[in-house]
Amino acid sequence: MNKNLLSFIVSLLQGASWALAALLSTYLFIHTYHYGLLAATILAFFGALIGLFFVAFFEIINIQMRKLSEAQKQTDLLKEILKELRVKN
Repeated sequence: MNKNLLSFIVSLLQGASWALAALLSTYLFIHTYHYGLLAATILAFFGALIGLFFVAFFEIINIQMRKLSEAQKQTDLLKEILKELRVKN
């Protein structure tokens, strides 16, 4: 799969996770407000945690993809240096 497409999909899913966190916490707060402010706030917090878990998950994927890309660049540079050293000797 193309790196740019994969990066786009991960970013899109991360944005959807932010929306999930906001919508779920708002939904839970509004629908449990009649039980009390404290209960509504606690449930909204736990609802937001679900979405924030996925935000963190996709952020970790994004970081690992960048790390892999940098490692590949370093490998290519080291191969070029090795070629230059073999030519000189």
